[in-house]
Amino acid sequence: MIAITGATGQLGRLVISSLLKKIPADDIIAIVRSVEKAKDISALGVKVRQADYNQPASWDAALQGAEKVLLISSSEIGQRVQQHRAVIDAAQRVGVKLLAYTSVLHADTSVLGLADEHRETEAAINASGVPFTLLRNGWYTENYAMGIGTALSLGAVYGCGSDGRISSASRADYAEAAAVVLTSDHQAGKVYELAGDASYTLSEFATEISQQSGKSIPYINLAEAEYKKALLGAGLPESLAELLANSDTGVSKGALFDNGQQLSGLIGRPTSPWQVAVRDVLN
Repeated sequence: MIAITGATGQLGRLVISSLLKKIPADDIIAIVRSVEKAKDISALGVKVRQADYNQPASWDAALQGAEKVLLISSSEIGQRVQQHRAVIDAAQRVGVKLLAYTSVLHADTSVLGLADEHRETEAAINASGVPFTLLRNGWYTENYAMGIGTALSLGAVYGCGSDGRISSASRADYAEAAAVVLTSDHQAGKVYELAGDASYTLSEFATEISQQSGKSIPYINLAEAEYKKALLGAGLPESLAELLANSDTGVSKGALFDNGQQLSGLIGRPTSPWQVAVRDVLN
């Protein structure tokens, strides 16, 4: 059986959807914090089990019988390593044969602030002795697409990424890659640097919004501190504003660029064009 943590999250649901095209539903375990929120998943025939990253004792039972586990990284920045260790330790105790982890692109060398917790998690997985695969995911195109409405209302795309290039792909692309790895043999020890086939700058992103919307939307590059201040002014919480501003600075240093095309190689097709994500938001 294959277990998916964070199964009611955006990525988790997409991974389960991809797995259902490859294996029977009763071979999938959806591990969730709230069983109530997973009724639709249960209705598909998928086994639903409760466990919480903040309750280490809940994981042994949740992982019982699972040969492979996808550890989807927690969204709680600052608490991730401790939360991930709860899953890693349980995977070791119950004898999981493969632990796949959704890390970040080039985690070992990344200048992104969020990479620190991913590096620590990767180290913990390696030290556990559990066979593992690292899925180092690049940026989701949705991360920028969700800001298109704001860009239209403000009349510009703001950021601090300068002319750095972003090799993003859709969340569904990354989910499909995870499903391929989880249903394939001989994956232990592999490290995948996953990113979109095509890249773009934030200026090019703004130009695409302009072309598709018929409105002039320039890109305005700010200093990191200014961009963070603008995000706080827009109502974002401190942690998210810090993450987005730091990530944009990372863009300017090449942290979200990769042209290895390992993602399209895994899924057997080109990654979803980022321009399609813009169209989907505007239509």
